[in-house]
Amino acid sequence: MSEKVRLDKWLWAARFYKTRSLAAEEVSLGRVQVNDQVAKPAREVKLGDRIAIKRQAITLTVVVEGLSNIRGPAPVARQLYEETADSIAAREKHAEQRRLAPEPAHSFTSGRPTKRDRREMERLRRSQ
Repeated sequence: MSEKVRLDKWLWAARFYKTRSLAAEEVSLGRVQVNDQVAKPAREVKLGDRIAIKRQAITLTVVVEGLSNIRGPAPVARQLYEETADSIAAREKHAEQRRLAPEPAHSFTSGRPTKRDRREMERLRRSQ
């Protein structure tokens, strides 16, 4: 193993993204920061670097614990980083809020109009 690894390769090896190109794209879009700075895909990460990864509504913050150029099994990939306590708390809080949120489908009182409803609406439009 080397002392430094490209950021996109590390994110792929640590299983944050399915493909290296997807990891590079997310880094290019500014959704990944290294040590509180916007990074480029070719930036080299080293042990102890703090990486913030924005996903949907939450931001994962991890500290680099190991380096790898290759993608291995998930248990091995999990050893490459350690999630910070603040990040774990924020992720759990977000999951709890989503669990307690009302079901969006319940806000619909009625569905699509039936054939009878459409005919009635047509009749009302003609009479106006």
